[in-house]
Amino acid sequence: MGLVGYGLAGSVFHAPLIAATEGLVLDTVVTSSPERQQQARAEFPDVRVAATPDELWPRAGELDLIVVASPNKTHVPIATAALDAGLPVVVDKPVAGTAAEARGLAALAEERGLLLSVFQNRRWDNDFLTLRKLLAEGELGDVWRFESRFERWRPKPKGGWRESGDPAEIGGLLYDLGSHVVDQALVLFGPAAAVYAESDVRRPGAEADDDTFIALTHTSGVRSHLYVSATAAQLGPRFRVLGSRAGYVKYGLDPQEAALREGLRPGPEWGQEPESLWGRVGAGESPLTGGGSPEPTLPGDYPAYYAAIAKALREGGPNPVTALEAAEALDVLEAARRSAREGVEVTL
Repeated sequence: MGLVGYGLAGSVFHAPLIAATEGLVLDTVVTSSPERQQQARAEFPDVRVAATPDELWPRAGELDLIVVASPNKTHVPIATAALDAGLPVVVDKPVAGTAAEARGLAALAEERGLLLSVFQNRRWDNDFLTLRKLLAEGELGDVWRFESRFERWRPKPKGGWRESGDPAEIGGLLYDLGSHVVDQALVLFGPAAAVYAESDVRRPGAEADDDTFIALTHTSGVRSHLYVSATAAQLGPRFRVLGSRAGYVKYGLDPQEAALREGLRPGPEWGQEPESLWGRVGAGESPLTGGGSPEPTLPGDYPAYYAAIAKALREGGPNPVTALEAAEALDVLEAARRSAREGVEVTL
């Protein structure tokens, strides 16, 4: 496998998960940074390094897959070049800046007969897996409202392309954390029929949106309220799901990103959290005062994504996240951006 980009996405998420997946070998890391080249060699002594993606294409016959974990604005051109070179591709989210570009990539991959998958790792978050189990078992009845928060307290901007105000960079929280919460909502409750959003730049010196709210009306009738913020001085519940029979409230983020950042690697007890962080299921009580019943949180399982990629390549198994699914999420993100700019609800 060739991995393009060795910043946060490449070094913290992709490289460790690839290395932990049976049957996958991290062959080449592409980064122009001498410091990151040195880091890659230190972490994976057998890896080759390249300064640019163009160094990979003459070696296409030696590789089985390209992973694109470079800045957002490079996703489409690098994925296109990889597909043109005859290589399957995994692209970090967001796969593109527009739904049209995502569908164009999907069409190219289909034309070439190649796998094109999008790294939506938070479909394997512990709370998301637990909620899917509750829904499958009918524990909540008919869901009426889904609240999802991905909030942080970062009062000072970090800078860099993720917080750039240049539209070409595809920065800001709407396309960053928003890609996750929208994808999760669509997986759980189906297509959106209407989108309303509020998006603000709150912090002094910030250039891109850092406090955004998205309201979806799904064709299923469920309403999703999605919050992404770097300015939340008090964090709300990660999930609050209200149904006709019961509700589910869960605080705290999945532990896998923090573990990967600390240098831990998948193994026994990976993705598990203590009982004190379990969510609660009930009706008419407050979870903050012990109301409802504790719901054991299923272990998070980011390694399942690359295991599915390996199975898709070796055995023709299903693509874990298709580019067309990602395009549907981008339809929502584009509608949210228009809604926030114009102050209107956008019908899809």
